Amino acid sequence: MQTHEHTTEREFWSTVYNGRSIAVHSHHGHWHVYLDHVFQHNIVFATAEHAIAWLMARVNLGMPARLN
Repeated sequence: MQTHEHTTEREFWSTVYNGRSIAVHSHHGHWHVYLDHVFQHNIVFATAEHAIAWLMARVNLGMPARLN
């Protein structure tokens, strides 16, 4: 796993976690998530940290990247 700083000052953050692409994007004060380059509809977070934690949990559980 690559190590990156988690920051809320950036509008976009991405990395590869356990072989899968994860990314977060801030839009109008809300954080949206992408798993394996697939935008996860209807899932919004207040902070980048919560969004990243959710993505890492999905990867750890082996959840597929599908549209919600």
